[in-house]
Amino acid sequence: MSATTALLNFVRADHVLTPATRADAARLLADTLAVGAAGSTAPGAAGVLAAVAGWGSGDDARLIGSPGRLPAASAAFVNAFRIHCLEWDAVHEAAVVHAMSVVTAALAASIDRMGGCAPDAALTALAVGVDVASGLGIAATSPLAFFRPATAGCIGAALAVARIERIEPLEDVLGLAYSFCAGTMQAHVEGSIALPLQIANAARSAIMAADLAKWGLAGPHDALEGPFGYFRLIDQGELARYTDHLGAAWRISELSIKPFPSGRASHGALGLLQGLALNPADIARIEMFVPPLVRRLVGRPIVAEMAPAYARLCLPLLAALMLRDGHVDPRVLLPATFADPLVLDLAGRVIVSDDGNPDPNALSPQRAVITGVDGRVTEHLILATLGSPNAPLSAAQAAGKLALARALAPEADQRLFEAPLAWFTEPA
Repeated sequence: MSATTALLNFVRADHVLTPATRADAARLLADTLAVGAAGSTAPGAAGVLAAVAGWGSGDDARLIGSPGRLPAASAAFVNAFRIHCLEWDAVHEAAVVHAMSVVTAALAASIDRMGGCAPDAALTALAVGVDVASGLGIAATSPLAFFRPATAGCIGAALAVARIERIEPLEDVLGLAYSFCAGTMQAHVEGSIALPLQIANAARSAIMAADLAKWGLAGPHDALEGPFGYFRLIDQGELARYTDHLGAAWRISELSIKPFPSGRASHGALGLLQGLALNPADIARIEMFVPPLVRRLVGRPIVAEMAPAYARLCLPLLAALMLRDGHVDPRVLLPATFADPLVLDLAGRVIVSDDGNPDPNALSPQRAVITGVDGRVTEHLILATLGSPNAPLSAAQAAGKLALARALAPEADQRLFEAPLAWFTEPA
């Protein structure tokens, strides 16, 4: 049996989630919907909605965070943008994949146009889609060249939609989803709003792939392992690194929830600094020794006229905000903040250094060396980043994230915060 066949058999299988896995899926769904609601008022959100409104009318599916309905593919696009645009969405760290984002947006649109579905069916489809998206990242051995949350996310989401809508053959859904994969890391290098737009496009493409297969259109059948397949062009790796272990663990339970609206690679430092609650006046220098991927993702300098999308990926700036405020609020990512002399001074004391980790996809461990103005030096080893399964958010931290998301979404249906699974499976 090929690895691709094993993957598709897994998607088709009659899974019953364990109580623990079901609870993880429901918890991560709630986090993702809250983050999506918060993203409804983020920079760029109004422009996305205006642009998508011109693509055609229809009322298949609801929007996360604001009133209104759109055709399923368009709703998936808008909702996926909202979920990722604040860099607040859950991530599978080993895979380097924001595994919930595309899958949740596409499934929400699919379930809406179906008129709803049973909660267990929805959570199982979500877990399957997240597993596939994460698994493609786990199987990769190369550094990111394409934006893996979009490419892997598109495939996981399309197969999740096909599962919930009982669309066959899955080989065609997979092949078409792969044919639509897109997303470049150049957007990340530049800190461009194209990053969440790539997530949005992946969710729309997932709906399109499922719909086209439903109407009998075929895709390539060796989309993952073929000579021009995913693991030749998008990532290097071996799919069997993932499929040989199917069923051993649900990958959705391995996801990390992001406590701060910033790139996940910044969270090791931010979680440490929040916990230490240092007096900025006492600090002469903070040097973070991090894997090469972390330095590549968030080790960028402050630049004049930063866009918020760039600022969310700038660890020196984010560390300065954490030292100043004790938290990171997306509403302060403004030109006045970027020009604040105190912020610039604090950011100048933060250095991000490559620790030589040979794994091109590693986000941890990290090490902080903090030097005080009195010359005292302290070192901190960060083995588990705040929000990961090994360092979960406290009840107070989780409540604080939810409260901030709620404050950022004044027009949101309150069921998104109070009964998220019902919102997901019972369209009003």
